[in-house]
Amino acid sequence: MPTVNPEPLWRPDPQRIAESQVTRFQTWAAEHHGAPSEGGYPALHRWSVDELETFWKAVTQWFDVRFSTPYARVLGDRAMPGAQWFPGATLNYAEHALRAAATRPDEPALLHVDETHEPRPVTWAELRRQVGSLANELRALGVRPGDRVSGYLPNVPQAVVALLATAAVGGVWTSCAPDFGARSVLDRFQQVEPVVLFTVDGYRYGGKEHDRRDVVAELRRELPTLRAVVHIPLLGTEAPDGALEWSAVTAGDEEPVFEQVPFAHPLWVLYSSGTTGLPKAIVQSQGGILIEHLKQLGLHCDLGPDDRFFWYTSTGWMMWNFLVSGLLTGTTIVLYDGSPGYPDTGAQWRIAERTGATLYGTSAAYVMACRKAEVHPARDFDLSRIQCVATTGSPLPPDGFRWLHEEVRDDLWIASVSGGTDVCSCFAGAVPTLPVYTGELQAAGLGTDLQAWDPSGHAVVDEVGELVVTNPMPSMPVRFWNDPDGSRYHDSYFDTYPGVWRHGDWITVTTRGSVVIHGRSDSTLNRQGVRMGSADIYEVVERLPEIKESLVIGLEQPDGGYWMPLFVHLAPGAVLDEALLGRIKQAIREQLSPRHVPDEVIEVPGVPHTLTGKRIEVPVKRLLQGTALDKAVNPGSVDNLDLLHFYEDLARKRA
Repeated sequence: MPTVNPEPLWRPDPQRIAESQVTRFQTWAAEHHGAPSEGGYPALHRWSVDELETFWKAVTQWFDVRFSTPYARVLGDRAMPGAQWFPGATLNYAEHALRAAATRPDEPALLHVDETHEPRPVTWAELRRQVGSLANELRALGVRPGDRVSGYLPNVPQAVVALLATAAVGGVWTSCAPDFGARSVLDRFQQVEPVVLFTVDGYRYGGKEHDRRDVVAELRRELPTLRAVVHIPLLGTEAPDGALEWSAVTAGDEEPVFEQVPFAHPLWVLYSSGTTGLPKAIVQSQGGILIEHLKQLGLHCDLGPDDRFFWYTSTGWMMWNFLVSGLLTGTTIVLYDGSPGYPDTGAQWRIAERTGATLYGTSAAYVMACRKAEVHPARDFDLSRIQCVATTGSPLPPDGFRWLHEEVRDDLWIASVSGGTDVCSCFAGAVPTLPVYTGELQAAGLGTDLQAWDPSGHAVVDEVGELVVTNPMPSMPVRFWNDPDGSRYHDSYFDTYPGVWRHGDWITVTTRGSVVIHGRSDSTLNRQGVRMGSADIYEVVERLPEIKESLVIGLEQPDGGYWMPLFVHLAPGAVLDEALLGRIKQAIREQLSPRHVPDEVIEVPGVPHTLTGKRIEVPVKRLLQGTALDKAVNPGSVDNLDLLHFYEDLARKRA
């Protein structure tokens, strides 16, 4: 796939380049740390991966990271997995997130928006007061460093306060969105055994109220380690028996006390999709997230105190944690709790207008939906403050780039970014000083030695390969929960290329240094940026007596869409009629998530397996993408090769 050299869709003007934080960082790092003063971003990136320790030391100095005890060296051990960052150092993430309260107490730290689209501010001083009060109450409840604190919460200010208060006491935060059913939540929270649970009574979405009190009751019954439940009355109901009221635990006026914890101390637990069983409980560190997010948000996204940062997300997705970290740069963050398309498809643009967003992030799927619905953002809204529109969740197709360029502004920085829950950051994406080419991510991130590798482990350029990272990143997991020997962590990323992170995406690195993402090289389901494993869906669907077995596949489409069919092998005598279709969809919607209702349910003669009995997902995905049967699967590994002809024929018909 040779790279042509088209004209870029956008080039930053000289003033933007000169004023960007990454340019100022490069000038300073050249003076103080021997970084190249010429050559712009490509030279800075090369230095950042060649001189990894010097680069990260420079990042901590540039952003004035406060180490309460000094570090012995930047990297104690750089082997992956298990790289040791800043051994000996202690600090606190929440302390850094609240620093702006000292200089801008009356300015908004948070802007909260619901489906009325009217922003409501929470000032830095008020955010700090609530965090101080809640941290004090958590300590009174016996929460100690390392204890897990969980939230079953939408994207509301209370969730940010609870995360920061947990981090302040050295606890470990973990959250799920309230559109997750009880089974999905318990599969995650039961692994980490939380001692406190923050819950809402329900949430509003699409103009309707959704009561979640029964789910909360089930969570309380099934989480025996809970010492306290804190009730947030979003729908105005009374606290259930034995629960504490949010208003009571945040009424105090104490200065926050920030527990000084080791650099590698757990900050939060995020969850993988659970493709082959329970979701992986991914542990990331206070120090690693702090410096990775300062780099990503400060240097790559160019955020600072004058900015307003809006990303459409839920608390069940890593982008919410990333959004909260906007506070580290002194930025006002916008929290939207509601449907992305209510009351109409243009909803997110209206929120961007009303909050004065300077960086607005959304999903590629939303951009394409706006294009299809003939939304005209610039015509209908004042978007003059927006400097950058960023997209993630899936690759933004070329038509999406062109539509943003035409319908928002021709002088618009479009940042398609790609990373993962696994690192809670971006491997490649936004660079304010580089041009934007249609359909491409601008470049790999600083400190990230991103490459495309062939099956033999050789780097390829202008060819499709596996996304690998050959040096450690600070936000890589410190471990997985309940993985005492580290084998599950190792097998997740390091079993293909020893000592090198393989992420599971197909990419092309171009001769220009830009990156093209081609979708997953595994079978993870990715709807609107929210990943879910097939195992979750099988568990729910196959409880229905009519379903003998099922197979679910997610396919990125050339037009930016995402097709997710569910194949069902029926029990003898069962019929796939409208009633059964309705029950399948209802079960997934209620027990898992509305996002993961399949686009089509298709009856199949059987589900193919490996010889060891595992469902064959990736080969079926490849067949549906048009790969020939002999290249999609090793015939000797399949229990019934004839079954694959059905999927091969389906791909032919769809093409």
